[in-house]
Amino acid sequence: MISSDTFKRGAKNGIDTLIELTKVIVPVYMIVTVIKHTPVFSFIAGVFSPVMKVFGLPGEAAIVLVLGNLLNIYAGIGAMASITLTAKQAAIIALMLSFSHNLIVETAVSKKVGVSIFLVLAIRLGLAAATGVILNLVL
Repeated sequence: MISSDTFKRGAKNGIDTLIELTKVIVPVYMIVTVIKHTPVFSFIAGVFSPVMKVFGLPGEAAIVLVLGNLLNIYAGIGAMASITLTAKQAAIIALMLSFSHNLIVETAVSKKVGVSIFLVLAIRLGLAAATGVILNLVL
């Protein structure tokens, strides 16, 4: 049987996590939604559309990948929620970000433990790109 102390501690941890995630996801969602209604969004989508087609993604998906890779996976999720994607496209982006999210922080940590920055970036970005291409062909 679960004690009331365990339940209280779990509920508090859950609420704390919700608050932390909301601090990232909601502002990113709002900013990307506002940018969607400006010429900047169309410009970004147009510039990145040829590259994103390799992964079966629309040009605006570049915003999701950049935010997820440079900030963190939650920023990517917030941006992803603000654009229209098919289930296939959402799956591709999610799996790509699972390999290459939070590159700045995690690469710095890898450097501290003595791993080559180039190697870490090559493996993580290479896996993300390969996953995107393969899933685009398979799904």
